[in-house]
Amino acid sequence: MPPVFRFAPSPNGYLHLGHALSALLNADRARTSGGRLLLRVEDIDATRCRPEYEAAIDEDLAWLGLRWEHPVRRQSEHYDEYRGALARLDAMGLIYPSFESRADIARQVTERGAQWPRDPDGAPLYPGSARSMAPAERDRRMAGSEPYALRLDMAAALAHTGSLTWMETGAGPSGETGTIPADPSAWGDVILARKETPASYHLAVVVDDAAQGVTDVVRGRDLFHATAVHRLLQALLGLPQPRYHHHRLILDGEGRKLSKSTAATGLRELRAKGVTPVEIRATAGLD
Repeated sequence: MPPVFRFAPSPNGYLHLGHALSALLNADRARTSGGRLLLRVEDIDATRCRPEYEAAIDEDLAWLGLRWEHPVRRQSEHYDEYRGALARLDAMGLIYPSFESRADIARQVTERGAQWPRDPDGAPLYPGSARSMAPAERDRRMAGSEPYALRLDMAAALAHTGSLTWMETGAGPSGETGTIPADPSAWGDVILARKETPASYHLAVVVDDAAQGVTDVVRGRDLFHATAVHRLLQALLGLPQPRYHHHRLILDGEGRKLSKSTAATGLRELRAKGVTPVEIRATAGLD
């Protein structure tokens, strides 16, 4: 079977040079390996995703010379699959609701002292206050109007799987490559869904990759440590394990990765200025 690659942008803004690097790397690897290139639209965040951004993604990728298979998978059309995965984890006793706001969690962490552990992205780990809540109290609060998040009981999940690894053909932030020991515990009890959102990025991405038969995940190095959570969910749900290739990031003048939230210059703007796809490849550091 030929390898399967995917580029999976969110239509919540215009693509920038960092997206171009990732898309082109996926396309290049699919072409040189005789593999397939898929496009996935990660549009679970209905408040930020817009049809005009999805149309712009198609235009930008076609302008770069990419060709991908159809139909395109849209996360908003597969909510039942995410709920099914959650139900399986819940049946294993691995899911529990938490009701604290971010401010509540920040206050709890402050009360526990400055040395409270943080995840690889720098956010404080959830203190686990709701983990021991009585089932009747959980049910009562979930049935009301109160918002909540559904979390993975990390310790219980790891008791099911034991130690895990993944195969890395790129490199992590410190040059890690080859067989990588996965440490999902570094993320604590991660959120897998919310009351109004059927899946977090972590849950949706592993369900999507399995559904699309993805064999090779090529993405930015900022997601290197998150792979540990993805490996854990794959093991719990009995999903296949892709190979991973985390590539370098393109940084702005202040050393930050390019981001829609920081208004990084979009590909459509560069195109309007007369920049060519060949120049985009060169700027991204590709042959």
